[in-house]
Amino acid sequence: MTPVHEMPIEERLRCSGLRPTRQRVALADLLFAKGDRHLTVEELHEEAVGAGVPVSLATVYNTLHQFTEAGMIRVLAVESSKTYFDTNVSDHHHFFIEGENRVLDIPVSNIEIGNLPPPPEGMEIAHVDVIIRLRQRKGA
Repeated sequence: MTPVHEMPIEERLRCSGLRPTRQRVALADLLFAKGDRHLTVEELHEEAVGAGVPVSLATVYNTLHQFTEAGMIRVLAVESSKTYFDTNVSDHHHFFIEGENRVLDIPVSNIEIGNLPPPPEGMEIAHVDVIIRLRQRKGA
């Protein structure tokens, strides 16, 4: 069986429960063509416009949220004003480089998380996101 990330985009969308419309296919091609990455709505919109894909910012926003709901990507809220979409949906954590607005992956095996509080009645922990903020050392 072909791994999902190796399937043609149209098939990947169908397997995720999404109809492969022209705009979804074009945005997915841009999003997944360069391997694992972290993009904002604005960055993907800029790439789309540069590639000649006629798409509005609202369409990019809606499409990324559809991809998230379908499990194709995940949302990474770094700051209240900055949301990244991560094409790597495996368990992992992140470095955020302040001043550069860059996000880097940290393998989940590099961090141990313990002593989590028990979830409220009827709830379970779905995922724990660790974001380690970095900045240049002063004088470096």
